[in-house]
Amino acid sequence: MQLTSVRIITGDIDRLTSFYEQVTGLVASRPAKQFAEFVGETATLAIGSAETMALFSAGAAVPESNRTVILEFRVEDVDQEYARLRPLLAEVVQEPTTMPWGNRSLLFRDPDGNLVNLFAPQTEEARARLAR
Repeated sequence: MQLTSVRIITGDIDRLTSFYEQVTGLVASRPAKQFAEFVGETATLAIGSAETMALFSAGAAVPESNRTVILEFRVEDVDQEYARLRPLLAEVVQEPTTMPWGNRSLLFRDPDGNLVNLFAPQTEEARARLAR
């Protein structure tokens, strides 16, 4: 089994897609007006409008209600990304900090309130753990 994608359901697909285009520096593909995706080397971040849930099970996902999942992106330099993104971020949960497990981390919320972590391994142990 291989994890290939994480999907966020939102009430405002254009706003959230624009936000992640600015965060990732990627342009989302938009195969339908209700759906966007950022295809990376290891996984895809998909964004679906709330109306797409009717195709699965209406009400199964509720936009702007997540308080348990953190989307994590590995970056080269957390402090550089923080300086670049700071004007875009409405809520910074944790400014760049080196964590006990060896990653430097920046934690913020996207426009829907989802937690996002940009991190970079700082120690040999952290780099080895993240080697694929």
